[in-house]
Amino acid sequence: MDRDQEKIDFFSRRSFVIGGLQALGMSALVGRLAWLQLVEGEKYRTLAENNRINVRILPPSRGQIVDRFGVPLATNLQNFQVLVTPEQTEDVEETLENLQKILPLSDRIVQRVLKKLKQNPSYVPIEIRGNLEWEDVAEIELNMPHLPGISVQAGELRSYPYKDSTAHIIGYVGRVSEADQLKDPLLALPGFLVGKTAIEKKYDLELRGKAGKAEMEVNVHGRPVRELSRTAAQSGQRLVLSIDAEYQRFVQQRLATERSASAVVMDVHTGEVYACASHPSFDPNAFSGGISVADWEQMRDDPAQPLNNKAVGGQYPPGSTFKIVTALAGLESGFIDPNWTVFCPGHYDLGNMRFHCWKSGGHGTVNLNGALAHSCDTYFYKLSTMIGIDRIADMARTLGLGDVYGFDLGEERGGLIPDIKWKRKVKKDVWHQGETLNAAIGQGDDLSTPLQLATMLSRVVNGGYKVAPWLVARDGDKMDLTASSALRNGTPKPFSVSLGGSDIELGIDPKHLRAVMDGLEAVCRQGGTAYASRIVEENMEMGGKTGTSQVKRISKAERATGVRRQEDLPWHLRHHALFVGYAPTQAPRYACCVLVDHGAGGSTAAAPIAHDIMLEIQKRDPKAKPPS
Repeated sequence: MDRDQEKIDFFSRRSFVIGGLQALGMSALVGRLAWLQLVEGEKYRTLAENNRINVRILPPSRGQIVDRFGVPLATNLQNFQVLVTPEQTEDVEETLENLQKILPLSDRIVQRVLKKLKQNPSYVPIEIRGNLEWEDVAEIELNMPHLPGISVQAGELRSYPYKDSTAHIIGYVGRVSEADQLKDPLLALPGFLVGKTAIEKKYDLELRGKAGKAEMEVNVHGRPVRELSRTAAQSGQRLVLSIDAEYQRFVQQRLATERSASAVVMDVHTGEVYACASHPSFDPNAFSGGISVADWEQMRDDPAQPLNNKAVGGQYPPGSTFKIVTALAGLESGFIDPNWTVFCPGHYDLGNMRFHCWKSGGHGTVNLNGALAHSCDTYFYKLSTMIGIDRIADMARTLGLGDVYGFDLGEERGGLIPDIKWKRKVKKDVWHQGETLNAAIGQGDDLSTPLQLATMLSRVVNGGYKVAPWLVARDGDKMDLTASSALRNGTPKPFSVSLGGSDIELGIDPKHLRAVMDGLEAVCRQGGTAYASRIVEENMEMGGKTGTSQVKRISKAERATGVRRQEDLPWHLRHHALFVGYAPTQAPRYACCVLVDHGAGGSTAAAPIAHDIMLEIQKRDPKAKPPS
């Protein structure tokens, strides 16, 4: 009996201990549950919500680029892309192999995707291929259950309707570099494109827009269940350019008759650029979809440089077009007047050096008008020794040479206007008088771009106002900028605008401007160097100046082998051909510069092109049409 009582007591004690431990454990569990629910409930509620909700960035639509009349120059097309999200598949390589059975994928594409896997978080979708046909999309959607992690999205593909005609102005877009992807989450989106050149690059932030976001409820596998909220993306700005798209195409096609050439046409009063063309060009649509290595290398290595915008970035000796500067410097200095004459025997002697005129037999006695009309080098040799290089350089800078205007294309270059101070600083040497003679006719170290030469002429023929070229009309600016009908010495006074037009006078005597313009008009008359390219249509007559930019002089040894003309030399050794022109002469509105690389002569290669494009711009007369 005692033994049974002992067993009962022992069991009771053990039950009490176990019960106490259970009560203690239950108390701890209840306490922890209360802590999690009452004290940290909000924290874990937020974490659970984040696991359930997937926030996705919505890419904005890239802004359109249009011409002055609203004609699209850069727009967007629908682009279907196939993506892979690494965290949604156990084996990405196997998924890609299965996708290859449905969609043709090169090994290079697969390797690129696998490389990106190591660079991005597993939750970031990676573009496999874009620009899919609808049949490819349907096939992928049909096989989606067997392709974990694969999705199809409708993105955008940049399109350029005018192709090579506007390539150097508009530029193109391309993939974001790996370094830039870290700067903005938007840039890390699959297939996102940014501007790489020209307007697309210069105004990339404005065109890019602002991203939106969508909150999606997803299941445990990451598949979207429903959309909870959406903040729409803001499309990029719509940029309006000053150019006339159809006229731009006309100029580009006219330049295509040469191996390499460029041209700029602008308004002499407001600075609006109506055409800015460089040939050869390229199709920017090839870059939107991804250009092949072979095509890229072919364009990169082409000696005619199709990827370069020579109209704003090509730097050339201005040749005889620079005589406009030397003439004005001489007149403004007071050393000469329009009736001052020089006898040209075909050369000019300076000490023991002989500087030749382009016409070996000489021009005889010429005044300013005749020197410009016949492009007499000897006249400007003699003039330069009287006024010196610094006066010439000062006038060149006043007219916009050697300057960067802040033009809307990042490819703009500033050229070079040499003088005594420049040579001392850069070449650590003194200036020699022979260099002045070369500079006076646009040779030696002188360098200018076609854009600068068109601006130079505009400042001369608009009455001496500081006009500057522009392409993009920004917010608050108006495209319908019209010069006042008030006349100033026979020239319309420009309307003061916030773009390129200006009412800032350069301080040049109007009589001197008129004297130079008389000479430029004589260039296109009987006996002038551009007489063959004159415009005969009434009220559309053109004035201008031919120029030849020396590349290589034919040596005596070459002459002995039968090389007599520039055309006998290899293409890359021939002189460049230039022409600057304006029209109509009675009330200048349009100015141009045409440059034919290695075209040999300004009167034979550049002036005929200038005739055609200046006649066409007057027929179209975009200034008289209301812009959109």
